[in-house]
Amino acid sequence: MTDAVAPPRVPTPRSLVLDLLSTLRRGSMPVRALVDAAALFGIAENSLRVSLARLHRAGLVVRDGRGRYALGPAASDVNRQVTSWRRRPARRRAWARAANGAPRWVGVFGAAADATATPRAARSERALELLGFRSLAPGLAVRPDNLAGSVAALRDELAALGLAPGAIVATLGELDAATAARACALWSAEALAASADALCADLAASRARLARLAPRDAMVESFALGGRAIRRIVLDPLLPAELVDERPLSALVDAARDYDAAGRACWAAFLAEHGVAHRAAPADVRVGDAAAALARNTPSHAVRAGRAAANAEPSTAGGAPS
Repeated sequence: MTDAVAPPRVPTPRSLVLDLLSTLRRGSMPVRALVDAAALFGIAENSLRVSLARLHRAGLVVRDGRGRYALGPAASDVNRQVTSWRRRPARRRAWARAANGAPRWVGVFGAAADATATPRAARSERALELLGFRSLAPGLAVRPDNLAGSVAALRDELAALGLAPGAIVATLGELDAATAARACALWSAEALAASADALCADLAASRARLARLAPRDAMVESFALGGRAIRRIVLDPLLPAELVDERPLSALVDAARDYDAAGRACWAAFLAEHGVAHRAAPADVRVGDAAAALARNTPSHAVRAGRAAANAEPSTAGGAPS
């Protein structure tokens, strides 16, 4: 295996600001730190300041009297999803069953089908993606009922993340066999496992080479690759063991946790120079811009596997067979 890592993509000024501010342990970040960080990625100071002004008007960042910035209230709900990535697999529980033993689903009725139509529709789509929903039919998105907590709590969480007002969130207890099979096949277990495994390999290769890089290059690489890993974790649909092997995600979380420590070391001197206390390594997360990042392939073999899983008893194994 080569230690090469894909070249980092350049963050947008908007995403850079939000991602840097999300790492703060407390307090705020001076403009100069944001400007100097932007320069690492070839982002001009004027572009950074224009984005800061727009984010401030939107309530996504707040500014104190000293001209220092922190995340604003409008960014808090999505930020909680992002910063909880270490604990995300713990949200999974056994797939709930209807009275007749059939797997139970959570459905969202009346969600916008076209995320490009309006900003409100885009926010609604992002909320559904963040919690693992996929479109089963026009106006109906579903996911397995296997997240910890009640459906009422899930309804509130979706609303806080931007689900369109008027959308109905409820359980679906007894889908017919054909529809249940189609629902199971909305996700590709193979694609989910492959993307997690590939990122684990990239994280290992990058961590081995960070110490050999120039400090600025190490900051850029750790920011880009750490963000890719966290995005993948945050956008994982957290499917039950009947549909996916749970081990690749757990392995990715462990690898990302180790890489975060390495990333913090890369950025420590820069942040200390600017007097910024941080709780995590800066990372190019961009969840708001990449809510549809996970593959949603539905090959014919996945449909067949979904049909079988729809009628299967709950598994006691660590994951589904490949």
